[in-house]
Amino acid sequence: MSVIGITGGIASGKSTFCRMLASRMTADVFDADAEARTLLERDPDVREAVIRKISPTAFDKNGEPDRTEIRRVIFTDPTAKARLEHILHPRVRARWMTLAAERVDAASPLLVDIPLLFENHLEGHFSWVISVACSRSTQIDRVVARGVDERVAELILAAQTPTLEKISRAHFVVWNDGSLDVLESQADEMVNRGQLALRPTSQPRL
Repeated sequence: MSVIGITGGIASGKSTFCRMLASRMTADVFDADAEARTLLERDPDVREAVIRKISPTAFDKNGEPDRTEIRRVIFTDPTAKARLEHILHPRVRARWMTLAAERVDAASPLLVDIPLLFENHLEGHFSWVISVACSRSTQIDRVVARGVDERVAELILAAQTPTLEKISRAHFVVWNDGSLDVLESQADEMVNRGQLALRPTSQPRL
């Protein structure tokens, strides 16, 4: 079974492309961001660690994560960002690596939607890596459209690996500055040409 990493900066469209690809390949998907959100919402050990190491007001009076407060802290204090990653990333990684190990003999691939793949030097765990990219201005516009302050959006992008580096380190690149139809056509092209069905140069480390 191939384990395919799909990465990209915030608002690049990687999750949308991942879903498109999965529907064409009958593949299972692991969403690293969704797993991190679940951990924040449901794992009491994570909650305790975030309150203690990130912010005492990281959760509201109902026990729900205050994402605005968490975002404010981690993107104005790089050490806080590193602490949050230290809390979440090992748990997220353990989950998708377990799924990959359980499906090692499966015929269909596992797609891992993971934004910080290169930042965490995880390339060796994947048969193939796909980078979904777009222009910086498009990223900013999309993030602001989600209700994030433009200054915060700039800080988020500044904390991520530059787009050109993601492109240079990936096996395949998908450019997503256009419409959903254009993105769909790139998913069709990748599957119809059988690029991801080719034997990878090395097997992922599980």
